[in-house]
Amino acid sequence: MLLLTATPIPRSLALTLYGDLDVTQLRERPRPRTVRPRSAPTRRAEDLRIIRAECVAGRQAYVIYPVIEESERADLKAATVMRSGSPGVSGARGGLVHGRLKPDERDATMRAFRDNAIHVLVATSVIEVGIDVANATVMLIEHAERFGLAQLHSCGTGGRGAAASHCILVGHSRGGAATAGVHGDTDGFKIAELDLQERAW
Repeated sequence: MLLLTATPIPRSLALTLYGDLDVTQLRERPRPRTVRPRSAPTRRAEDLRIIRAECVAGRQAYVIYPVIEESERADLKAATVMRSGSPGVSGARGGLVHGRLKPDERDATMRAFRDNAIHVLVATSVIEVGIDVANATVMLIEHAERFGLAQLHSCGTGGRGAAASHCILVGHSRGGAATAGVHGDTDGFKIAELDLQERAW
């Protein structure tokens, strides 16, 4: 039996620790990537400038939100609300993907994004790892403190092509384990170990 994983999620890490498996690790990164985590939403203008610049250059962006719709917690930004337009990008077409969409509708939106008919894809974590759009060079994750460390490692969804890419983690509260865990560290193995520790406690 051969098990392959692109991201060292906690379950995979647990299998290597407690399962009777021989392990081979590929730690080389395919190309340099720019990861810019931060802990407060105080640089919105700069984030939008990056997205605009990438779209003007013909590339694409993901903008990820933690919830689909507005909830009782007014402090959480929701994908359906923020989808009202691409984030300040003139001429850019936006799309929306989340877990409540019908599969056909979700697939059609993803195909349009893959074909560059959609320039800014607003989504929840339903996309995660495995989306391969080489032209997408920006992933902005709102409320990064609401995501698990292994989920945040799916920043690798961006930067599949040759162009330099950006992953922007926007934390809206101090002390979030997620943003603290990835700040300044892009080693997926270390992040998975931290995630496993958090889940164990």
